[in-house]
Amino acid sequence: MKISVIETGRPPAPLGETFSDYPGMFAQLLGGGLGDFEFDPIRLVDGGGLPDPGLLEAAIITGSPSGVYDDLPWIGPLKTFVRSAHSAQLPMVGVCFGHQILADALGGDVRKSPKGWGVGRHTYEVLETRDWMVGAGGSFSLVASHQDQVISAPKSAVTLARSAHTDHAMLMYQDAPFMSVQGHPEFSDSFASSLYALRRGTVFPEALADQAIRSLDSIPGDHALVAGWMARFLSMARR
Repeated sequence: MKISVIETGRPPAPLGETFSDYPGMFAQLLGGGLGDFEFDPIRLVDGGGLPDPGLLEAAIITGSPSGVYDDLPWIGPLKTFVRSAHSAQLPMVGVCFGHQILADALGGDVRKSPKGWGVGRHTYEVLETRDWMVGAGGSFSLVASHQDQVISAPKSAVTLARSAHTDHAMLMYQDAPFMSVQGHPEFSDSFASSLYALRRGTVFPEALADQAIRSLDSIPGDHALVAGWMARFLSMARR
């Protein structure tokens, strides 16, 4: 299966000199024996055009520092792409910004949360399971880095997981092979720690950044578990 990875953001400088870009992170996450996948980056942030979703096998929309409400030249076309992918029944996964733009494009409400930044390792309560969620227990934990949230989900979406900070942390759609998650299974702990340290005292308050970094050691991550869910979801939804 060829997965088109739609790049909607990049690691901030200077992290891009040390760590992979986001399509590369997804290739590392899903390419380790979870399925027979190829990865085709679509450099949307560089002005790359979006293909006809009817010609694709599967897609992932990455995280981004941008918001779904931002006035950027690629935001509107991406929302149109999501709706076309919905009509074409293209198997698709959204992560962080990708999670949010799927919801926004399909009728949900996405905006900055009054709860503020969600950073560090967050633990999400599993509300419902599906057959692709092999190994699911009562909760799972992922790295988080977001201000925006899905405030209300589209009518066609089912909320599979939530937390005290994020009501709609994982969604699947009943009328299309779409699933999405707010946390970042593709972020390694070393990348997340470096990201929080870089933004300490600028983007994040110092105390919040320090708490986020400590959480990486105190709360075990379930990134491999969620990677397996994503891989099985895409494989089972294959057209």
